[in-house]
Amino acid sequence: MSAPYDAAWIQQAKTILEELGLPPHTGVYTSVQGPQLESKAEYRLLRQLGSDAVGMSTVPEVLVARQMGLRVFACSVITDLCIPETLKEAKLSEILAAAAKAEPHLSQLFKRLIEQMD
Repeated sequence: MSAPYDAAWIQQAKTILEELGLPPHTGVYTSVQGPQLESKAEYRLLRQLGSDAVGMSTVPEVLVARQMGLRVFACSVITDLCIPETLKEAKLSEILAAAAKAEPHLSQLFKRLIEQMD
């Protein structure tokens, strides 16, 4: 599990994003069990451990897919900036709005990525 995500698909996704005029970002995604949002102290700890993003999904699915021998690509939409010093109460309406804003871009990315899969 030292490299769970397919490097070729990551590179293809970066190329597609650049073609779409969208800056690709990479980072360390930390999975937590949930369902809850982290406290200021938990966000500080996760940042100190090297986390760039935290969520409650993706990793369990990736583990199962890799155990099945599948190639894996994943991306996440950051819907809530969890900076401990400026942490405010999360509002579901704002999280859903951020996800809705990202959806057209994700749809384009995955459509083109699937078309290019070998």
